[in-house]
Amino acid sequence: MRKNLEDFKRLGGGSAETTEAVVDGSSDAGPSTLSLGESARDPAAPLQSGRISCLPPIYRGRCRGVDKFEKIAKLDEGTYGVVYKARERDTGDIVALKQIKMNHAGSEGFPPTALRELNILLSLKHPHVINTREMVVGDTLDKIFMVMDFMEHDVKQLMAAMRSPFTEAEVKRLMLDLTSALAYCHDRWVFHRDLKTSNLLMNNRGEVAICDFGLARYYHEPLKTYSPTVVTLWYRAPEVLLADGGRGEKTTYGPAVDVWSLGCIFAELVLRAPLLNGQGEIDQVKRIFELLGTPDEETWPGCTALHFLRKYPQRRQPFNRLRDKFKRATFTSATALSEAGLDLMLKMLTLDPNQRLSASEALKHPYFREEPPPKPHHLMPTFPSTHRSDARR
Repeated sequence: MRKNLEDFKRLGGGSAETTEAVVDGSSDAGPSTLSLGESARDPAAPLQSGRISCLPPIYRGRCRGVDKFEKIAKLDEGTYGVVYKARERDTGDIVALKQIKMNHAGSEGFPPTALRELNILLSLKHPHVINTREMVVGDTLDKIFMVMDFMEHDVKQLMAAMRSPFTEAEVKRLMLDLTSALAYCHDRWVFHRDLKTSNLLMNNRGEVAICDFGLARYYHEPLKTYSPTVVTLWYRAPEVLLADGGRGEKTTYGPAVDVWSLGCIFAELVLRAPLLNGQGEIDQVKRIFELLGTPDEETWPGCTALHFLRKYPQRRQPFNRLRDKFKRATFTSATALSEAGLDLMLKMLTLDPNQRLSASEALKHPYFREEPPPKPHHLMPTFPSTHRSDARR
């Protein structure tokens, strides 16, 4: 109990405006101390610790009780939390409640992954980053919930349930919104490190949002070393795969890993199937090279020194075959992609991270300005909820 109490001392108030926390630093965590709501670019941002302001009612804290919400259904469960669909009793608002699993608590009594996610999410306010409204607590200090906006779908399940693919204008809308959100995060020195279609949510107003920031970190320049066990394999950037080579050692990488993942998502939105679905790290690298060509010192300076390529020499494949995956724009092709769209995808899937397009640069790409324009949100299609629990109801 004392450890939990000390964690709450660091957490501060319950809402995005009042919640503050101190996060013990590591090479993955970024700064040695971070406060919830603190700007990564502003080291002078106020850092207040020692306030006991996020406690259950018996401690006269600021966090509301979870009894203010009525659970409707369990939506999902992962390693670090359980997500429920819930209704706020006073307003009738439908929200998502994410209960933090305390069995992964660190030496300080609070799960470090959850603390980092809270720290980052409460500092980000963008229409296409999942909105975390506040924290609420149960009758004991091990019952802690994040209150988030409810989104009817995750994009992976939605695409599996759709009878027809997204149109070119709809793909363009989704990509524009996601690229905007990613540029916003990177501008604030946050990289996600686990972008994939199941971590993208969509509501019935045609709005998409990036969620699950459990692996997100603040980064710095020059870039530091981070764990290579990030990003689901099919969306993992080559600089992470090749530098580690299965050793599990920390690797230097930065926000370009998110752009690679977004390029894979771009392809998946068009194809309705993963672009690079390897069966292991070696197979994943093989598929990347078969599709995009084998790098050399001319196309990726320094690549021959990477551990994977020294351990597993690759057959030379000099051709980029990405176009073969996508037919040129026609009125009948479900997998059509314009030349501008292909150019954007190629620049997002550039093997050398130093030459890969940044998210901010991608926003300016001609693809988003050519015909057809991105479909307005109010004209985006709507679908029955794809959450498993809702589908059963």
